[in-house]
Amino acid sequence: MTSFDDLLSQVPIAQIADQLGVDQATATTAVQAALPTLLGGLQVNAAQPQGAASLLGALDNHGGLVEGEGAVDLGQVDVGDGEKIVDNVFGDEKNTVISALGAGGGTGGNDLIGKLLPILAPIVLAYLAKQLTGGTAAPAPQQTQTSGGGLGDLLGGLLGGSSNSGGLGGVIGEALSKNAGGALGSVLGGLLGGKR
Repeated sequence: MTSFDDLLSQVPIAQIADQLGVDQATATTAVQAALPTLLGGLQVNAAQPQGAASLLGALDNHGGLVEGEGAVDLGQVDVGDGEKIVDNVFGDEKNTVISALGAGGGTGGNDLIGKLLPILAPIVLAYLAKQLTGGTAAPAPQQTQTSGGGLGDLLGGLLGGSSNSGGLGGVIGEALSKNAGGALGSVLGGLLGGKR
């Protein structure tokens, strides 16, 4: 099963709430806002050949985090690595993305979002790696970089539609309108415009 809900089920929300010192409702709202944003940023990067190659290289290092059924053990998440992933995904727009997410109702503000994104990023990459490989060896780059191939379709599917229908902006906009609010749509719209 590859779906946003399946990815969400891998996220240890209770452990995240404890680690960040917030209640589970706040952690849940923040995670539900941040996940589509991370996926959207990854999809923007995967749409570029260089970004896709970089993302596939990163997936090689993250497959083991999501094993079997149930949520990831937060103790296994490398937040320093997550920080690098977030920097790569959002680049100069990182603080703008954090501000837009932090302004959303119930997300706990910028500080919480700033701590949450590096926790979620390795989990998302581990989930993508597991889905692309079926839990086996690393994906072959030629399989995942072809037009309409694995990585773009997987990200599109997680965001609620194929990357081939409605276009990248539509998929991200739809996910953001459901989960994170309008300010973020313009941020990722800028990312889309700037990276084409």
